[in-house]
Amino acid sequence: MKRFLTSIISMLLAIVMLFSMVACGDNGDGGNNDTPTVDAEGNTIIKIMFHVDKSSTEGQAYQKRISAFNAAYKDQKIKAQAVFKARSAGASGYETELQNNQLEGTLADIITFDAPNTAAYASSGLLYDISELISAEEQDKFYSLNKYNGKLYGLPIQESSAGFFYNKKIFRDAGIDVSGYTAENPWTMDQFKSVCARLKQFGVTAVDMRIDATKDETAPYLLYPFIYAAGGSFVSDDGFTASGYYNSSETAKGFQFIKDLITSGYTSYAIGATDFFTGKVGMYLSSGWTIPDLDNKYREYFSSRDDWGLLPYPKGVEAASATGSWSYAITNNHHSDKTATLELLKWMTSAESSEAITTATGMIPARKDVVKEYAPGSPEYTLLKQLELSGRERPVTVAYPTFSTTFNQVIFGLENGNVTDLLNSATNTLQDAIDKIKNRG
Repeated sequence: MKRFLTSIISMLLAIVMLFSMVACGDNGDGGNNDTPTVDAEGNTIIKIMFHVDKSSTEGQAYQKRISAFNAAYKDQKIKAQAVFKARSAGASGYETELQNNQLEGTLADIITFDAPNTAAYASSGLLYDISELISAEEQDKFYSLNKYNGKLYGLPIQESSAGFFYNKKIFRDAGIDVSGYTAENPWTMDQFKSVCARLKQFGVTAVDMRIDATKDETAPYLLYPFIYAAGGSFVSDDGFTASGYYNSSETAKGFQFIKDLITSGYTSYAIGATDFFTGKVGMYLSSGWTIPDLDNKYREYFSSRDDWGLLPYPKGVEAASATGSWSYAITNNHHSDKTATLELLKWMTSAESSEAITTATGMIPARKDVVKEYAPGSPEYTLLKQLELSGRERPVTVAYPTFSTTFNQVIFGLENGNVTDLLNSATNTLQDAIDKIKNRG
């Protein structure tokens, strides 16, 4: 009832403001609700909402690019206004806020969003179709694009890949040689298990598989490649069928591989967040964002890159690795004039912005024309080469948020649950969500 009354009051206030503007000839909001806000100095205000904390390294990089934009477009009277809504760990608050903003009609002109949500956000009308605004030549400069039903809805901020960071001293002391395992020649799942067994024999926890990271997108992002590597899948090519895919025998093999690591004592749900960084765990599954931490923190354990390395995902019937990261999108808000908004989008996805942001985050530039000479065998080289050779995106489905939730439920239940039962339950839940969205459309 409170929410209903709030909505009614907000509606009445909006009507009062609209009539006041018409009566007084006020152009404080560009003249009508179809145009962006104009401030007292005549600047067209373009709001952009970021998913990180302003004080974080990534947040500071975004703010610098916004400041540079405002300086460059000062004479054109376009001004970007950054809003930082940190996506809190273990919660989907950012996504919930986007949905609330959509319902309330208060969406920022540009948002950052996690790439797997493209289909869900596009089908709900949250994202604006930019297919005709970004030339084919410009689109070709990106490693990946945010597309749904053949239409372009977003451009990536940065690219991602993940792998197994490993403690070289522990491996040397345990007599384990992994020098032959590269992105071009990845190890097999059996070889991975063999290394885990030797690490356990040496007296350390073999690997942090991040199976405890099931409160947000971390576990789905890092673990889904194991299902593809086993020959499994999650949904049909059109994204509307989960039955027979998510609960297939091949998919079960991928999850069983993860379960085997748990039951063998190679990994667990109780590994501490810093256990790898303090020398208690041999390997750590993570993305490029861990590189700056290893380079700049925990120097007592990793004084230089001679003390740690990065190994690719192990392959099964095929090689598969994680990809997809956060992207920018113009929203389908009440501002029909997207001219100034497009200028900001192009600025934030330029080669200069891509280089500046990825230098801060340790991730891979989203653009192919950002040339970075990575030394063969370096962590960055491994991530980029793996992205090119085996990167597979997470499943494209209008019910991706439900998929992410069910994936986490499966991972959480692996220790004591039966893989087949877990997958049947997850499949039914996902299929129901897909059907509801499909029927609603």
